Amino acid sequence: MTDNAGQPADSRPAPSQPDADVIELATRLFDAARSGDEPTLRAYLEAGAPSSLANQSGDTLIMLAAYHGHAGTVRLLGEHGADVQTPNDRGQTPLAGAVFKGYADVVDALLEFGADPDAGTPSARQAAQMFGRDELIQRFNV
Repeated sequence: MTDNAGQPADSRPAPSQPDADVIELATRLFDAARSGDEPTLRAYLEAGAPSSLANQSGDTLIMLAAYHGHAGTVRLLGEHGADVQTPNDRGQTPLAGAVFKGYADVVDALLEFGADPDAGTPSARQAAQMFGRDELIQRFNV
């Protein structure tokens, strides 16, 4: 039996699974972003951990920090190159998450790093309108 490329079907490499150490490190980074543990994140980022790391739902470190209200952590990740525009698997951006939760300081931090209030589904602007967060809409018009 052969695959579509004419190779024996049994010669294809099996999909690799990350080893336990990689999973443990990723879990530690996601937990640090979620809890706002800046010293831990800073140490790993300075050692070369990717600021763009995303979990199985597409939530990046900056998404988790934003959604849990950690403006300082958002800034730290932004300073290390995290993309403030990356949506998760549901099309939500970190800015829309911060608007949904009503975290004005996180909104400000994301805007400092170029977050687009019209990106994502729903966009941050749409979320602000849906939830009557007029004070956040004003931040988008500056």
